[in-house]
Amino acid sequence: MLVHRVTPILNVSSLDESVAWFEKLGWSKLWDWGEPATFGAVGNGPCEIFLAQDGQGARGVWMSVWVDDVDALLQVCLDEGVLVIRPPRDEPWGVREMHIRHPDGHVFRMSQPAAHDPDHSHHHGHDHPHDHDGHHHHH
Repeated sequence: MLVHRVTPILNVSSLDESVAWFEKLGWSKLWDWGEPATFGAVGNGPCEIFLAQDGQGARGVWMSVWVDDVDALLQVCLDEGVLVIRPPRDEPWGVREMHIRHPDGHVFRMSQPAAHDPDHSHHHGHDHPHDHDGHHHHH
């Protein structure tokens, strides 16, 4: 058996309000189902989350979401009124992470690998050539 992807399903109190909350964070509504809609999906890049109004699970799911810039996202959260329950900080396990809370209590650990740029972090206590033996390419 090969798993192709995992799509979280969040139990939410309002599909429309949840979609609006995700849109503040740069997600888009992909579709909804029902009349009135009580099930839908939001997406960002290859990632998708299903939203189920008053069903499918419980409130208070935690998820780790990997993004390219946690600190830029902090500014978005402050501008958009998204609740930040822990500001960005570098964790000992090598991740820069902040926690935000969805209105229904779901918590998103917004994470990125802790900054390590071999071109600009020459604090190893010893000298070495800047070209790193040619194995490091600029991007």
